[in-house]
Amino acid sequence: MAEFFSTYGSLIVSMVLGALLGLSLYLPLMTGQLSLASPGFYALGGYIAAILSTKIFISSSSLYPIPLLLLEMLIAGVISGLLGAAVGIPALRLRGIYLAIATIAFVEILRVVSLNLEITGGAVGIFGIPQPFATQIEYLWIALPLLLISMVVFYRLERIRVGRAFTAIREDELAAGAMGINPTYYKVLAFTLGAIVAGVVGAISAHFLNTWNARQGTFDASIIYLTFVLIGGSRTFLGSVVGGMVFTALPEILRGLADTGGLPNWLAQFLRDGRLIIFGLLIVVGTIFFPQGLVTPDIFKIVKFRNKSSR
Repeated sequence: MAEFFSTYGSLIVSMVLGALLGLSLYLPLMTGQLSLASPGFYALGGYIAAILSTKIFISSSSLYPIPLLLLEMLIAGVISGLLGAAVGIPALRLRGIYLAIATIAFVEILRVVSLNLEITGGAVGIFGIPQPFATQIEYLWIALPLLLISMVVFYRLERIRVGRAFTAIREDELAAGAMGINPTYYKVLAFTLGAIVAGVVGAISAHFLNTWNARQGTFDASIIYLTFVLIGGSRTFLGSVVGGMVFTALPEILRGLADTGGLPNWLAQFLRDGRLIIFGLLIVVGTIFFPQGLVTPDIFKIVKFRNKSSR
């Protein structure tokens, strides 16, 4: 068991973080907004944690104090949320592909800014970010409770007034407005909550990866996170969790297939390096044959039906 966690500990933690990033993109989609801004807030949260831990919260102990990590997560979440609200108010006046383009532009602006600031390390980035845990699998002590709490919150969110307002706006914004729902308020709220989640995950990831640079927030990442939600399921939070875990593990699975031997060189190379092409194909095929994703809200109805049948 120890050998298993030593070998796959990094992948397991990455899958949990991927599920959280899927949730950060799912929130705007709850209101029908195709926002691809999550990588920008993820990168911002990582930079905040990297700067604080290497330049301000300097610790002399061998392991970075957990309370300081939690404080960094809080600060990253607050700053990401404030920026999310500031960006969301003007950006969410746009819809559909125009909103997607605007949020991609936001991600690119943050990337270019980070490349040209001395405090972010420029193109090189920030290295030697202190570690709060002795092994990578121990990051589950932070990441897993955060995911479980988020899942409980999202489960409740889909069933209370706010979540129903999100769904009403997604289904028909004009009708929702006629019913007394303020579309602008709820769209900005969803966008801001997604920014907070992404920022907090970025703060954890900076320590987990031990280095942080502008490559963490790119257009490529936007496509990957979009795959998490669209293929996993865009109608329930569980789809984003499943999609984030499965598609975070997929590149490692493909590399394993490529290294088994017996495959043509071009195919093995494609499996190793063609991740974005494969994800793009999955988005196209998935949206055609599974428009609501692999996991749909019906899964909760099935569980309830079985519980009633067993009584």
